[in-house]
Amino acid sequence: MNNLDSELSVRELGEQGLLKRLQAFCPAELVGDDAAVLTTQPDKSLVVTADVLVDGVHFSDRTTSPEDAGWRAAAANLSDLAAMGATPIGITVGLGVPGNLAIAWVERLYQGLTECLTQYNAVIVGGDVVRSPVTTVAITAFGQADPNQLIRRAAAQPRQAIVVTGVHGASRAGLELLLHAEQGTDLTPGDRAALIRAHQRPIPRLDVLPLLFSPLYPSISSIAGMDSSDGLADAVLQICRASGVGAWIDRCQIPIPAALSGWVGAEQAIKWALYGGEDFELVLCLPTDLAVKLVDQLEQSAMIGMTTTQPDVWLVDSSHTYPDERLSLEQGFQHFC
Repeated sequence: MNNLDSELSVRELGEQGLLKRLQAFCPAELVGDDAAVLTTQPDKSLVVTADVLVDGVHFSDRTTSPEDAGWRAAAANLSDLAAMGATPIGITVGLGVPGNLAIAWVERLYQGLTECLTQYNAVIVGGDVVRSPVTTVAITAFGQADPNQLIRRAAAQPRQAIVVTGVHGASRAGLELLLHAEQGTDLTPGDRAALIRAHQRPIPRLDVLPLLFSPLYPSISSIAGMDSSDGLADAVLQICRASGVGAWIDRCQIPIPAALSGWVGAEQAIKWALYGGEDFELVLCLPTDLAVKLVDQLEQSAMIGMTTTQPDVWLVDSSHTYPDERLSLEQGFQHFC
């Protein structure tokens, strides 16, 4: 480390720069995907992922009950397992809390964790509790997968279709409604509740895995993917960077809740879809014939673009209303800005 590096702050380096430096301390074959993969026996791989949620950053009393905070913490990790093609086994919970926090809050948090895990036959298998000035929930989730059915970011090839498994922008819209209750007055009660639920109780797309592992999809090795927890644009960019390909995605094909566009307009809706994050859908690159089959089987899924041989990722408009826009990781959420 030179003198200039010693003066550099985390904020100045940025999230991606920090990740790149930290990955240098890890075995290259175990980092870069949504979870680490450790071979435990000849016919199965152990898949491990971790996530940290901090009060005031990832949840708050203004937007999230303790139960919802627990559900979201579990769902975020199960979504990473789904993105790897793994089924969940269990989680550990590292909990940091102030000494004056009500025990009822902690119990309600664990209730939300359990409610989510129960849906997928997973359990809490241990953890740790420490004193902390800020409530922090650190989850480590364990899953298992057939080594031949792992989904990797780096498996995309040029001229593959890009598929998303559901709508985008809903979670960001729900957060906006929770922060500003006076907004969305034209929304129906049902639409308003659906957007808020998308933020508070996201659904990890483990239901997609049985479809991908069916005889209709003979080769998982030809499928690349990750989840869209950090936004749709981030997911496409990360897959392309890992695979050494580029892509274009058509803004007209991105599935956005109809109520969202009607409420905030098309331009704001597409920004929330691309960069809002926490929709926890899967973003997959796969041969076009397989993509057609998958979209036919999944409601609200869509083919939104194609991978290319060029290195850049472009947002295009098949209606020719908006100019092409080059996407980059810097446009999305940055933890240290």
